[in-house]
Amino acid sequence: GGSVTVNVHGNLARIPADHVDALGMERSSAPAHGEAGAAESGGKVDESLIWDQLRTCYDPEIPINIVELGLIYRCEVFPQLGGGNRVEIDMTLTAPGCGMGPILVDDVRGKVSEVPHVTEVAVELTFDPPWHSDMMSEAARLQTGMY
Repeated sequence: GGSVTVNVHGNLARIPADHVDALGMERSSAPAHGEAGAAESGGKVDESLIWDQLRTCYDPEIPINIVELGLIYRCEVFPQLGGGNRVEIDMTLTAPGCGMGPILVDDVRGKVSEVPHVTEVAVELTFDPPWHSDMMSEAARLQTGMY
């Protein structure tokens, strides 16, 4: 998904996509956050591209994307007067006390802003309803053994 989460002596650290070369990995050739959306302010948003971007966002502690984990509660596109589109996303975390929540929200905002014709992204973190394992896709439940 671009960024990398590493475990260093029991502590998780997130390495942004533009610094993964320090780990010996190649940088993604995707445009920088906001570049594509800002460059294309008119037109209709292909919602499947938004969901594709969301599938590149991973919970840092669970190697499953946030769509399969069932963390996305709502994703809507609203055309803006004067051009462009606002995407509103309601999402949750697997645990309310997760310290990586703001980083995950930032990752979602940045990646969705790369979708053509998206000019604004609003991500709301909610815990109502609380997340539970039944919200995971069948594939995610099988992968984690939570079926």
